[in-house]
Amino acid sequence: MTTILLVLQFVLTVILTIAILLQKSSSMGLGVYSGSNESLFGAKGAGGFLAKFTVVMGILFILNTLALGYYYQKSNSKSVIDSIDTKSLQIPAQTNEAPVTPAVPEAPKAN
Repeated sequence: MTTILLVLQFVLTVILTIAILLQKSSSMGLGVYSGSNESLFGAKGAGGFLAKFTVVMGILFILNTLALGYYYQKSNSKSVIDSIDTKSLQIPAQTNEAPVTPAVPEAPKAN
């Protein structure tokens, strides 16, 4: 299920990006390449349609993100820390004995 939602997330991302770039702005974005939209969207152009379409795509993107997070968390409920072997991390038992110090070498005697 997470694979389907992940692929859908990428598709929604591309569609949402294109819908945002096609909207009119001060620099016109990719709307310059869309040609004359009056015949398809009416005399007002694609402004109203693209704004509504962008809102719908944004809502679908957010819902898909929430669903993807839920299913991913549900399928991976085990933590990485649970897979650590705790026996190899145990500290050796403490003893009350004094640590053994190495013998200090003696200086050579002068004759």
